[in-house]
Amino acid sequence: MELKPGYKQTEVGLIPDDWGVRSLGSVISKGRLGGNYANQDAEAELPLMKMGNLARGYFDLSKVQFIEAGVTPEPVHRLVYGDVLFNTRNTLDLVGKVAIWRDELPVAYYNSNLLRLEFDPEQICSNEYASYSLNTKSAVSRLRGLATGTTSVAAIYTRDLLKLHILVPPLPEQRAIATVLSDVDALLDGLDRLIAKKRDLKQAAMQQLITGETRLPGFEEAWEVKRLAELGVTYGGLTGKTKADFGVGSAYYVTFLNVMTNVVIDCSTFDRVKVAQSELQNRIKCGDLLFNGSSETPEEVAMCALMDVDIPNLYLNSFCFGFRFYEGTQANGLFMAYYIRSYEGREIMKSLAQGSTRYNLSKSALLKATLHLPSLPEQTAIATVLSDMDAEIAALEQRRNKTRDIKQAMMQELLTGKTRLI
Repeated sequence: MELKPGYKQTEVGLIPDDWGVRSLGSVISKGRLGGNYANQDAEAELPLMKMGNLARGYFDLSKVQFIEAGVTPEPVHRLVYGDVLFNTRNTLDLVGKVAIWRDELPVAYYNSNLLRLEFDPEQICSNEYASYSLNTKSAVSRLRGLATGTTSVAAIYTRDLLKLHILVPPLPEQRAIATVLSDVDALLDGLDRLIAKKRDLKQAAMQQLITGETRLPGFEEAWEVKRLAELGVTYGGLTGKTKADFGVGSAYYVTFLNVMTNVVIDCSTFDRVKVAQSELQNRIKCGDLLFNGSSETPEEVAMCALMDVDIPNLYLNSFCFGFRFYEGTQANGLFMAYYIRSYEGREIMKSLAQGSTRYNLSKSALLKATLHLPSLPEQTAIATVLSDMDAEIAALEQRRNKTRDIKQAMMQELLTGKTRLI
């Protein structure tokens, strides 16, 4: 096969003539594993970064554990801005993640499943460039090829990691690539901060509108106290099903996760289920409210989602239950979903839930819930305001996700030499 002018064939594929292929060990000046520290879920003074906190190129702080009180970590294990961490152990799919620390927390340490990498500045221009380079699709694929172990427990040993082939462009081109990708990261960071701000604004607006603390223009009527039992009836999810009934058949069902995570049911994620015409199962109708009946925490029991379209042959999973309004009831389903997901609604559901290690709320208990409701027109107006805010957030999230996809494509082009900046 004829080579592209200016390129050469190597063990990692076609690369520019002036690029090199080196082992990772030849461009690293130092590597240091973290400490084996006793840790806990309860918040304490010193956060500890573990393998679950590493994503591809960044740290995920959605769940953080802490070094136990009384344990003094070594200063060398404290993270510093720009540190590149490598995940030595995880599942087969997740081992070998590389992330760069950007002072996401004022102070943090890293544990013994993470390896801090320091690079020779005469060969690698910056930690930012190194992180980008080790997170391309081709680098991730080569790292996965080094992993040993089972699907659930795998490791990449240092001796094997040091043999990893990496591409090393000239330093000026490395700097140019890092600058372009850093600009995209800055855009992503700005979008993340804007999304967080919009979510906070929506949460504040929901609290004020749902409680009547703030009234929309044109509404002055007093609110009424209603029990859910006055507004409609409950029904159960699928019954009598075995594992063999799911994933097949012409019927569909709404999953537990769909109910938990959405104000309005996501109709793109239904799963199949086999339901015979002779079966007496409860079908979901447009306008129904759907609830999860249990959760590990009282804050998440009886989350509410609205089914806002009519889909034939649609059912509810057995871990959830539905609520159907009486005909003519003066209630807006979307408002009710927001209400029950608000702080006010969460407190009501928590007060009705039972349990200690797992919390449950029965259909009969749900009907005892007492709500303060405005008139139907005001409910509709409040729901519209909150829905518009959700739509704005969703548009920003879509823009952020598209930007991430563009960045990944840019990384693959720039960091393999397919597209040149110099």
